[in-house]
Amino acid sequence: MNAKTKHAAIFLAISLLWLKTYIVYKVSFTLPIDHFLQEILLFLNPLSFLVLYFCLANLAPPAKRRRIILWLSFIYSFILYANVVYYRFFTDFLTIPVLFQTKNVGDIGNSVYELIYLTDIFFFVDLFLLAYLLKQTRWKSDHRLKPVDRRKLFLYGVAILSVHLILAEINRPQLLTRTFDREILVKSLGTFNYHLYDIMLQSKSSMQKALASNMDAEEILKNIKKDTVNNPELYGIAKGENLIMVSLESTQNFVLNYEINGEEVTPFLNELAKSSYYFNNFYHQTGQGKTSDSEFLIDNSLYPLPRGAVFQTHPLNEYNAMPEILKSNGYYSAVFHGNNKSFWNRDVIYKTMGYDKFYSEEYYNVTEENSINYGLKDIPFFEQSMPYLKKLPQPFYARFITLTNHHPYLINEKEQWIEPYPVEDGTVSRYFTTVRYADEALRQFFEELKSSGLYENSVVVVYGDHYGISERHQEAMADVLSKATLTAYNQVELQQVPLFIHVPGKKGKQLDTVGGQIDLKPTLLHLLGIESKDDVHFGTDLFSKEHHELTVLRNGSFVTEDYIYTNETCYVKPFGAPVEEEKCKPYIEQAKEELDQSDRIIYGDLLRFLK
Repeated sequence: MNAKTKHAAIFLAISLLWLKTYIVYKVSFTLPIDHFLQEILLFLNPLSFLVLYFCLANLAPPAKRRRIILWLSFIYSFILYANVVYYRFFTDFLTIPVLFQTKNVGDIGNSVYELIYLTDIFFFVDLFLLAYLLKQTRWKSDHRLKPVDRRKLFLYGVAILSVHLILAEINRPQLLTRTFDREILVKSLGTFNYHLYDIMLQSKSSMQKALASNMDAEEILKNIKKDTVNNPELYGIAKGENLIMVSLESTQNFVLNYEINGEEVTPFLNELAKSSYYFNNFYHQTGQGKTSDSEFLIDNSLYPLPRGAVFQTHPLNEYNAMPEILKSNGYYSAVFHGNNKSFWNRDVIYKTMGYDKFYSEEYYNVTEENSINYGLKDIPFFEQSMPYLKKLPQPFYARFITLTNHHPYLINEKEQWIEPYPVEDGTVSRYFTTVRYADEALRQFFEELKSSGLYENSVVVVYGDHYGISERHQEAMADVLSKATLTAYNQVELQQVPLFIHVPGKKGKQLDTVGGQIDLKPTLLHLLGIESKDDVHFGTDLFSKEHHELTVLRNGSFVTEDYIYTNETCYVKPFGAPVEEEKCKPYIEQAKEELDQSDRIIYGDLLRFLK
């Protein structure tokens, strides 16, 4: 009996899964192919994992081998499908930290339901075919195998993996240093080899805190830029004032001044832009932690992690967050959020960052009528928050986290104050209705601030926390933006979120400054007259003439005054035409270095050495 016959059942399982994975790559993931070598890698990478993976079946006794082959096939298929479902909303791939966020799942039922399709049964049809064929004599798997037969299959796998890795390195030198770019890793290594690499990264990051030292902290401090220059006209103009921040869930900048059938989607935000400092070139910089990442960025001026959410992976680190800094300047701090207090581990990390009070779901009257999606609707949320806000000791720092404008963007028909956008993509169509609801909720909140007397002595900051429409909906979004198609350049532009800073007594002004959420902490501290030069942070004051106009996104893309860099391509603004990489080269290493330095601070808990 030759080796092919002995391994017939395994070869059958490998062939079916190999074909399925390649089809999934082409149909369910958006993995752009630039040249023929990348297509070869995409086709080859499932095989380099599967051959070694099914070596496990050869370790089983002959009588159990068929069952083991089926179980291995099911496990592989389930993980592949889990990545597909995750990708449908986040346009990203699962990581080990994300898998430990299971306590969030119960609160996102509607979103998960929207991401599972009836046609998904086809992801598992091959398993039924495999089970049927393994019963046939031709594919029986009860042969006794000698050690030499097992070694042969293993050596085949090693040989294929070696060729695969060589081709991957030729295609992208220093591939494994681009840990923040999961799309490149999956295209080059394959979904499952990427997961194995992710396990290695998880082990490495877990050891960094234990191995960190004071010398590591000092080394990082030498390299981090310090924003010591402020705008003398604005520095301290809000000294002693309250600071109120409102996080607009999933709100992107393109909705401002947008109309459907002659009706404004954001009538209040459009007016707010005229009475506030409105930044129209401001970007979210979140990763897999989404809203929690935006909170982390704003309070710490550190980048979120490339894998998972800081709120859940490093909640007990030492931070020098906004609440702590403001507390030393006489401020009381509180967070308002009409959802479960343990979602994103907020009840733990808020204490770490120095918040005095967290008004979570338990402080609100939440009913079936006044809640949708993740929790309390925005209008009752603000209404029920006002009595608590009025009682806070002044000056205070208060953050409000809205919820209604969240995927899958559901709202009662009587609260749809604008027509859905006329497109077949339900997610994009409904998005405008929940944005409109959130806009009205914010208008009512501002009215309540005015009637309470808080408006005149409070700096009010309103910002979008992260994108709402992912790249999976680019066909519908092209229609929304009146474009034939969306390019990678356009996708980066869509990461713009609105930022309004309303300062009592100051006239409104639009600023074209390129900035990101990481810049808010030093900006607001300077408005309040608090120096930030001794603080460890990566952002710079948005009002400063020396503001550093390099905004780095968590996936390694970046935006400058003249260029956008993404997917290893440099584009010139505002036309989005590709130009030679040399134009962006001065910033590429700087962007990577900033992300790496911030990661080292968090993984190593380096700020503990500076206390």
